[in-house]
Amino acid sequence: MARGVQLDLFGGSPAPATLDSGMLERDRALMARVPSHVRFGTSSWSFPGWAGLVYAGAPTEKELADRGLEEYARHPLFSAVGIDRGYYAPLTRPTLERYAQQLPEGFPCVIKAFSEITSRVHPRTREKNPHFFDAEACKRDVIEPLQEAFADHVGALVFELMPLRRSELPTPQAFEVELQQFLAALPKGIPYAVELRNRELFTHGYLDVLAATGVGHVLNFWERMPAIGRQLEVPNVLSAPFVVSRVLIPPGQRYADTKRAFSPFDRMVAPQPEMRLDIAKLSEACALLGKTLLVIVNNKAEGSSPLTIRALAETIVSQAGAAEPAAEPDLLRD
Repeated sequence: MARGVQLDLFGGSPAPATLDSGMLERDRALMARVPSHVRFGTSSWSFPGWAGLVYAGAPTEKELADRGLEEYARHPLFSAVGIDRGYYAPLTRPTLERYAQQLPEGFPCVIKAFSEITSRVHPRTREKNPHFFDAEACKRDVIEPLQEAFADHVGALVFELMPLRRSELPTPQAFEVELQQFLAALPKGIPYAVELRNRELFTHGYLDVLAATGVGHVLNFWERMPAIGRQLEVPNVLSAPFVVSRVLIPPGQRYADTKRAFSPFDRMVAPQPEMRLDIAKLSEACALLGKTLLVIVNNKAEGSSPLTIRALAETIVSQAGAAEPAAEPDLLRD
């Protein structure tokens, strides 16, 4: 079926929403002007509040989780998707096969690795996690199912590191040794990326480890990390063959608060103009380096990730060719 054709997969639901054909055409024309190296997607796709924005009908969360990916992938705003579900439990082969059946050939997914592999301590007890950076468990539970059932769709496998309290933080040097050993033990051929949640670990040594192993740094818009623009200014931050940016939660905000304030994620609530300009700068940097940029957007960034993606696309188009600002001082420690 041709990309962009919208079907109501959920027509049996009450009070069905319709999609504005004029808006779909405008989105299609807008995305045609976005540079081809940029691919936009959302963090997951199972949000009933997107009825009328992304989905026709009145789909439930369960319906979308089971079969909404097919309609999502036809929308002109989206050329990638984030699969956050992998963070909470390993994705099984049947689940991956079901997703693959709903996606166009080569449609890239940014997949979170299982949190048991990326959490230094247990999130509730704060006790040491014996499976942290367990390369064998990662290969068995995460990577092999992807290779066997989803290889055509792995845009990046993201190791999102759990945020740590100050007393739980390793020294940057100890962390870099652990990270290097873990990454070096993983199979080749999968695009890996690391997402930090503690700015204390964002050091030159950390980036050296990523460069040596061909792994990407996730430039994230997240409550306690430097702004994407500040991360971009750091030398060698884009050393991998690809770039992942995850647009999540504004600085100073908290997950639960923004979820309550922004639900059901059907409108723009808190625009972030600086973040949008940072993504445009990141797009320009990737174009100069010949790198693909995967931008994954969460509802809690501005209120509705489809609307944020539209705004990001408009910003990139409007900023095309703009002069780059002067670099600010390096924020990393040696």
